[in-house]
Amino acid sequence: MVEELVVAGVALASAAVVYVAAAARVVKQYERGVVFRLGRLRPQVRGPGFTMIVPGFDRLQKVNMQIVTMPVPAQEGITRDNVTVRVDAVVYFKVTSPAEAVVRVQDYRFAVSQMAQTSLRSIIGKSELDDLLSNREKLNQGLELMIDSPAVEWGVTIDRVEIKDVSLPETMKRSMARQAEADRERRARVINADAELQASKKLAEAAHQMSDAPAALQLRLLQTVMAVAAEKNSTLVLPIPVELLRFLEKGAGVTGERPPLEVRLESDPEGANLRQE
Repeated sequence: MVEELVVAGVALASAAVVYVAAAARVVKQYERGVVFRLGRLRPQVRGPGFTMIVPGFDRLQKVNMQIVTMPVPAQEGITRDNVTVRVDAVVYFKVTSPAEAVVRVQDYRFAVSQMAQTSLRSIIGKSELDDLLSNREKLNQGLELMIDSPAVEWGVTIDRVEIKDVSLPETMKRSMARQAEADRERRARVINADAELQASKKLAEAAHQMSDAPAALQLRLLQTVMAVAAEKNSTLVLPIPVELLRFLEKGAGVTGERPPLEVRLESDPEGANLRQE
């Protein structure tokens, strides 16, 4: 009798161990457990930690609640201004309702991927090339809204969408390079013209100022001679006007006029010493 009780106790303990082993489940911190009992969804979602189910009747399906990074394959399309481009993007999303993500859609990852590709092609067709290249923030927001609208019904929330790269044909790249070069040349010409205008105004003011003081013109002439002689030129021939001689005679206290002279300035190879003839 005692042996029968011992055998029954051992069998009962073994059955209990087998039942616990079959019913025990562990849900990780970043997961949630959705339980189906005889095919029907249980309203309570199992949180992280140790949990029990009814073996043979319940089925526990775990759903990852982490943010998923999904690359969107490059999509080729024609922009609104008739330019063929290839655009790829990346989508960041996460599950907010585990029960909806399991019940409403067969594979929410695949569904989000297909919706992202379709929305990206739609954005390409609605945008111009300049918007794809320089106004990506607005396009990212529009793309996020287009993907998030149906994804909410699947228990998924789109966290962020980013357009990574825009590939252009080689012919379009060369055309854009020529356009940029022409624009830079135009700006350079405008800057040079503006500089010439400012220089002409300053020269007109200087000429007006020198007309009141002829000696200033002669001094400026001598400064120009010295500047040219400083360069390593072999010979400099400069005619001296009569006005300069009169200015020099007045400074030395000499009266009378002298005929115009020709001054020849020669510099040595170093350009430092000058010789007058």
